[in-house]
Amino acid sequence: MASPASGTAVVGQAGGPTVVINQSLVGVIQETQKCSHIKRLLGARHGVRGIINEQFYDLMRQPNNMLELVAQTPAAALGSTRDKPDVAYCERIFDVFRKQDVRYFFYIGGNDSAQTAQVVNKLAADAKYELRVIHIPKTIDNDLLVTDHCPGYGSAAKFVASAFIGDDLDNRALKGVKINILMGRHAGFLTAASILARQRPDDGPHLVYLPERPFSIEQFCSDVERMYQQFGRCLVAISEGIADKEGIPWAQKVVVEMKKGAMEIDDHGNVPLSAGAGSLADYLCAMVKANCKSIKRLRADTYGYLQRSFPSCTSEVDAWEARLVGQMAVIYSLDADQDGSVALVRLPSTTYSVGTRLVALQEVAPERAPFTKAVPDDYINEAGNNVLNSFRDYAGPLVGELPKVGWFEQVSQKQVG
Repeated sequence: MASPASGTAVVGQAGGPTVVINQSLVGVIQETQKCSHIKRLLGARHGVRGIINEQFYDLMRQPNNMLELVAQTPAAALGSTRDKPDVAYCERIFDVFRKQDVRYFFYIGGNDSAQTAQVVNKLAADAKYELRVIHIPKTIDNDLLVTDHCPGYGSAAKFVASAFIGDDLDNRALKGVKINILMGRHAGFLTAASILARQRPDDGPHLVYLPERPFSIEQFCSDVERMYQQFGRCLVAISEGIADKEGIPWAQKVVVEMKKGAMEIDDHGNVPLSAGAGSLADYLCAMVKANCKSIKRLRADTYGYLQRSFPSCTSEVDAWEARLVGQMAVIYSLDADQDGSVALVRLPSTTYSVGTRLVALQEVAPERAPFTKAVPDDYINEAGNNVLNSFRDYAGPLVGELPKVGWFEQVSQKQVG
């Protein structure tokens, strides 16, 4: 193994914040502080935008007590960005790196961040400039390729499961139909985590809809009415990315209908579903009300950003693994011949255990579809309106312990006397 280059390191955060993204940041900082060959560690303010504007935090000499406090703090301590750099943008990044003698670039983010890391890495290789580029995974959507799961998902899933425990108890006390819209454009991992709320056979969610299956309004209304007749109530979990059989997101269709025009497209080429998620919840409520005359009590919520950075729903496993991938990014960078993305590997064991490996950037951010990971078919029921209990084996260890609830056994009037 060649000796590591001497110079400056830069770390940045990108995309949607999470409860544990700062654990990865602190993992990078603490591991870098052990490296004599890294002379400075600069934290890019608001990701790549901070790099091109040369706005940096000095992170090398931060005291450990402060770092541990930052690690426990949700959201992105350095500030995040939604910039999607093209080649010209990445050339500006590389120009700053050469100016600042940057030899190590650690970028914490999702698929788009891996793509940015890949372009910058290629620019350095073409210029024969020694630069180690390591992508550190993060996303509550849990849809990055290769890695078994993504730091940030376990804590967001814990929030979702905890919220559904409360929603189910509320729905049981005052019976009706409750519809919850959750994040998930292409993958339904977060929505699927709602089934972890089930503790009794009749607990909700009673219906779960993921973007991995086409969504029919007619079938949805029929499903809701059937559950309502069976239980006298119905709790529903729905991904914001549900689409019709042509692949058009329902959130997009609803907003276009309301605005009588086209929806805007963001810098990533996506329709911003957050703009339509609230309208989608109201629309689905209206559809149930119009088609299911026996149902009088209906409510809908859109969980929105609450899922990402809720401070009291941190999974201990998630926090530990987020710190681990940050530490391992620095360790992998010591090999002068390696660039890539840190992947989590679930190890064969009777109890949950995990390791890491470094994979090529193009494996995480490929040039051709599929660009993201979907919930496997094995976890979705044949009708496409529920998630099977086998999903617990996958998600349960990442979430950890959930609140326990108590209830009275049903007692007949004769037994009371």
